[in-house]
Amino acid sequence: MNLVSTAIRYSTFILAIAGVLAMGSVLQQLRSQESAIPPPPVAPPQKNAPDDIAATGILEAKGENVAIGVPMAGLVQEVKVEVNQVVKAGDPLLILDDRELRASQLRQEAAIAVAQANLEVSRAELAKVQDMLDRLKSVTDQRAISQDDLRNRSNDVLVAKAQQQAAEAQLSAAKADVQQTALLIDRLTVKAPRDGTILQVNIRAGEYASPQNRLPALVLGDISTLHVRADVDEQNAMGVAPGRPATMSLKSDSTRKFTVKFVRIEPYVIPKVSLTGASTERVDTRVLQIIYELEKPKGENLYVGQQVDVFIARKK
Repeated sequence: MNLVSTAIRYSTFILAIAGVLAMGSVLQQLRSQESAIPPPPVAPPQKNAPDDIAATGILEAKGENVAIGVPMAGLVQEVKVEVNQVVKAGDPLLILDDRELRASQLRQEAAIAVAQANLEVSRAELAKVQDMLDRLKSVTDQRAISQDDLRNRSNDVLVAKAQQQAAEAQLSAAKADVQQTALLIDRLTVKAPRDGTILQVNIRAGEYASPQNRLPALVLGDISTLHVRADVDEQNAMGVAPGRPATMSLKSDSTRKFTVKFVRIEPYVIPKVSLTGASTERVDTRVLQIIYELEKPKGENLYVGQQVDVFIARKK
């Protein structure tokens, strides 16, 4: 009996030790797998000089992208443009449903006819009372007429003149209503505020457009010359200066670098939007934005919205 108990006890110890060894082996394999980090799919960008300031950026249209909105909520009747279409300032982009305003315009045009008729009536009434007053005044012997009657006729002329002025004002107001509605109808045709290329179309005919929509109806930009908006961390903001040379490379291809021309420094430091995910990066990081100009190289596929790496020569 003692022999069996001793065998069981030693077997338990041996199994426990074997389990610990097995767990250690598994943990060691996991650590080795974690340490074997695969190479990045794209080689990281290299600075031109060791003290260059690195920044992340994005390509945008010259003069910034224009988010085209709608003046009022309404049903989209027609979209006049498509993506990649070149437009000139004043070209129609989309048309909202204007049937309700056109119905109001018909009623207002009818009101003009009524006001015109009322004006003709008031003119005829004024001519009538003026003629009666002139007859009384033309009597040679004024003692033959009643002075009260003369004053009444004079007052009738004053009233008729006031009625004619009121009718003229009513006619002007009716015409103004028609002009106002015509301007509102013209306002429902959204036009291009500047020359450029349609970058996005986020609305279709039959959809409901509203100024509160999350996405703009259209995005317009001049892509003949691209701009680079570089975000420089506030820790490096003191090292930048206007006019310093800079280069950029695409996130997808760090081997090719493009020279960019300084345009301006935005004087307002803003919170950083695009975070890299590094453990040392703080969410409350703020950035200084610098705008550069990039002449679009021939044969290069560069698109608005692409992320880039920008390297700026530190000021001396």
